[in-house]
Amino acid sequence: MTKKIRIIVAGIGGVGGYFGGLLAKKYSNSPEVEIDFVARGGHLKQIRNNGLKIVTPNEEFTVFPNIATDCPSKIGIADHILICTKSYDLEAMLELLKPCINENTVILPLLNGVDGDERIKTILPDTMILNGCVYIVSRLKDWGVVENSGNIQKLYFGIDNFTNDKLLLLEKLFLEADIDAKLSENISAIIWEKFIYISPVATATSYYDNCLGEILEDSDKRETLYRLIYEVAQIAYNLGVISNKEIVEKTQRKLSLFPYESTSSMHRDYQNHKQNTEIETLTGYVVRAGIRHNIATPNFEEIYKILINKR
Repeated sequence: MTKKIRIIVAGIGGVGGYFGGLLAKKYSNSPEVEIDFVARGGHLKQIRNNGLKIVTPNEEFTVFPNIATDCPSKIGIADHILICTKSYDLEAMLELLKPCINENTVILPLLNGVDGDERIKTILPDTMILNGCVYIVSRLKDWGVVENSGNIQKLYFGIDNFTNDKLLLLEKLFLEADIDAKLSENISAIIWEKFIYISPVATATSYYDNCLGEILEDSDKRETLYRLIYEVAQIAYNLGVISNKEIVEKTQRKLSLFPYESTSSMHRDYQNHKQNTEIETLTGYVVRAGIRHNIATPNFEEIYKILINKR
């Protein structure tokens, strides 16, 4: 008898809830694939009792994973693990997941930032760690309810200059579940192209306590945002992950097309006075990378110091 493929989705928020929901919908009662969720608190209780409800502009559906738990050791060894937590919860989640990981497990982090795979490798050096990047407008609307309000739900994943049967199988499983997924051997460039705008936007919206539209219509604030884009782009050039010398202008044009009220999850965390934010992943990382590679990041450095003191 062929062993079931076990996929764990850890972190059932906007990203994990949407993609995990599609996986659970497709493979419910499948003899070949098992989908398990790791969640916590009232969200976990609601999923166990009433399922996870996915709301999109076109449909609503409710799914039940094979297992929903806050104790991953109850699940067993996984073939694939999607880690969809906030970046500041990564290490704690990995500790919980260790009983589910062996030499054959493949881990795919779907986090903000560009260093998720490196952080996982320091804890699990002998495990296959992928890199991932998503484009999606999705949020946890209520316990047990994930709302996707956008018109793009794209998932990129892979390892630079590498592929194998496991990764091709994971892509196939995603596509069969109606997930718009693409296995890429140039994943670092895809992740950095996104980081070049999410890092400056998160930093500027949190610093000014403004939405993106308010920043773009104020000449001084807009200039600061553009300087942040320039600084992070210089690091990407130095690392060799981005070769497009027009990436700064491309990013500026992209942001001009965003809805006026667009902001960042880091900004919302500051507004809600949360103890944990993604400042180290989205702002502090650029400061530290600038120091390591001798690249000036004066705007990031100044704002980083101010935001640290706001917490």
